[in-house]
Amino acid sequence: MGKLKLYYYSTDTLKFVEARWVKTRMASATVVIALLAGVLVFEGNQYFNDALGLGMGRASVLAAENAVLRAQMSMLAEKLGGLERQLESLNDRGNEIRMMVDMPKIDEDTRKAGVGGAEERIEYGVSTDVNQMLVRLNTMASRADRELQLQYRSYEDVVKTYEENKLRFAHLPAIKPMEGYYSVHGFGPRLHPILRIIKPHEGLDIANDVGTPVYASADGVVEFAGRTRGGYGVIVELGHGYGYTSIYAHLSKIMVKEGQKVKRGDLIALSGRTGLVSGPHLHYEVRLNGIRQNPIDYFFDDVDYHQYKDQNLVLD
Repeated sequence: MGKLKLYYYSTDTLKFVEARWVKTRMASATVVIALLAGVLVFEGNQYFNDALGLGMGRASVLAAENAVLRAQMSMLAEKLGGLERQLESLNDRGNEIRMMVDMPKIDEDTRKAGVGGAEERIEYGVSTDVNQMLVRLNTMASRADRELQLQYRSYEDVVKTYEENKLRFAHLPAIKPMEGYYSVHGFGPRLHPILRIIKPHEGLDIANDVGTPVYASADGVVEFAGRTRGGYGVIVELGHGYGYTSIYAHLSKIMVKEGQKVKRGDLIALSGRTGLVSGPHLHYEVRLNGIRQNPIDYFFDDVDYHQYKDQNLVLD
């Protein structure tokens, strides 16, 4: 069988002419198709190879991230452990401060009740070991948060008590009201130097020259200022609140008026020798709910006015 030949009618020559160009075109088309197929196969292979490579790369990235997260969780657990130790130390220091302001310590049972709690089991949808680590971190964080809340409430209580004590102490007759030396006969029974009989001495005598400044031993209000009919002569009586009053007797001059508010360390009078006395001195009394107290028991390390001022009001 001969080769298949194709002819077409030429309008130019009005004859049938063999169509040689058709072969060429078909051959060209075949080449193009082959090329397209090759390109498609190449691109397809490249696509799937890239896709596979991308998947493997992503898995590697996730594995690396997982390792980093595990390391970070371990570091976080260590930091939370350190925070718990710091909170333990803070609790100890807090108890010391509570004792300083005359407050009871937070005992261990109370602290455990406020801080403790069962470990909460949570499923995070991850591997068992990671889930356990997350549960541990959650428990540690919750415990630290409760400890902080407990310490914060304790701090508020301490501040409140401190402010109350500070106000109360400002009204406590805590400083020596005048410079001078104490009489041989202090608080308690003694032989009266004028009457020569045993009588209770219900205050403290501080000897110095007439005209020595006398200062308020605590914040208060002048309840009486003037001369009395008894042996006290000229006196100033201060009401300090909280049941406390103080009396300054045998004065030569009064520097305040009744109803006047005074602060600890304010000048209220000058010492003298009015009343039944054998020499110039200040008779000083402290009373609590009307009962006479030994004034020395209230002095802060025998601090007088000048020491009190020099210490920049440290007593307040």
